[in-house]
Amino acid sequence: MQDKCGIVGAYSNNKTHNISREIYYGLYALQHRGQESAGISAHNGAEMRTYRGMGLVCDVFNNGNLVGLDGNVGIGHVRYSTTGKSQIQNSQPFIGKFDLGTIAIAHNGDIINSSELRRELEKEGREFQSSTDSEVICHLLTREYSQTQNMVESIKQVSKKLIGSYSLVLLVNDDLMVVRDPIGIKPLAMGQSEGTTIVASETVAFDVVGAEYVRDVEPGEILVINDQINSFKIPQNPGTKRAHCMFEYVYFARPDSIIDGRIVYNVRLNIGHALYNEHPVDADVVMPVPDSAITAAIGYSRASGIPYGEGLIKNRYIGRTFIMPTQEERETSVKLKMNPIRSELEGKSIVLVDDSIVRGTTSKSLVDVLREAGVGEIHLRIGSPPIISPCYYGIAMATYKELIASDKNVEKIRKTLGVDSLGYLSIDSLVKSIGIKRDELCLGCLTGEYPTELPVDIDEYESCRC
Repeated sequence: MQDKCGIVGAYSNNKTHNISREIYYGLYALQHRGQESAGISAHNGAEMRTYRGMGLVCDVFNNGNLVGLDGNVGIGHVRYSTTGKSQIQNSQPFIGKFDLGTIAIAHNGDIINSSELRRELEKEGREFQSSTDSEVICHLLTREYSQTQNMVESIKQVSKKLIGSYSLVLLVNDDLMVVRDPIGIKPLAMGQSEGTTIVASETVAFDVVGAEYVRDVEPGEILVINDQINSFKIPQNPGTKRAHCMFEYVYFARPDSIIDGRIVYNVRLNIGHALYNEHPVDADVVMPVPDSAITAAIGYSRASGIPYGEGLIKNRYIGRTFIMPTQEERETSVKLKMNPIRSELEGKSIVLVDDSIVRGTTSKSLVDVLREAGVGEIHLRIGSPPIISPCYYGIAMATYKELIASDKNVEKIRKTLGVDSLGYLSIDSLVKSIGIKRDELCLGCLTGEYPTELPVDIDEYESCRC
């Protein structure tokens, strides 16, 4: 699984300050949210400049080379594709022209009716340079602005047409604008430091530049940030509820982030405690599948009294996008990513904690690696409920036919994976662990009940996701 992207926006009240350095480090802190491409747009008061490239932040900007990206205001983006192929044309920020200048946009999320909106725009004669839904948003905004002559009003009008998730940072000439969708699926937070305001997908982007977390951007909020901060609200239908993505807490966000007021590390400790309460077992050691399950495994160990240990060492130089074409090579890739410590495993009964199971192929390969290392018993504990439905809001998750839990019960999954026991966290325990009301979370991939309507061409959307 991959999350779509990470975004950063920053504004300094000091007109001579070069904000690109803070954006660069903020993107570095968000590298886990996307490794395909990175980009920064900055405005120096006279013009906007943008640099984008394929690869990691440090590679695109040559270990901090930001020549030409001067300015006291800017935005940045790291990308993993869910809509639009992995190519330079689809990297962000995306740049567009409008009546009074230039707009740059960086987007985290997925607009599930983007195909329909794109066709509408193409009929009007608008030309597209990319295959991303972010460019669709850009065209909609510039079209609306030609009518309203007011960018805030344009954002409000465009939001009525969008179905899906979107946290946005916009550079509208030398103004920074920030938007979070009305149900708040994707995270977005604001921090401040010595005359600088910074917004980002996660608060870890603040920590690295010495900014203090102030608050989350509210669902349905528009911020206009220049020498002052003005807040506006997107009009919402009566009864609109929040739907924060539960997978940010389980897997995607760094554990040292704060997401919608919840410390992710504490949530994952809670998940580990709950896993033990629901699925206790007598074993020699509790081990995580690194890195995302480490905190939950610590929680399981503390609750059970079973010692915590490492049995798999992760090769951190193999990126998330490392994909091999054949089954034999895929099995080799698992061994490249995870290497067992035989002395810690041989003859042991282990509790193996993982954050989730999607297709089950990686889990099966890991189990095989552990068996080859001489493990006696494997008791697999999963820090989320079974994933039975696809995600349409910015997670490149499998289709129905690929999801192992879509047509198999827990016992069949256990046999398929070859473990001695298998326990998933219940939805009730997940909700309690996060500490947000159930009706304020997006649980669509767990229940098949989605927080927005799905467009009639959703099958087309699913087949073209990359």
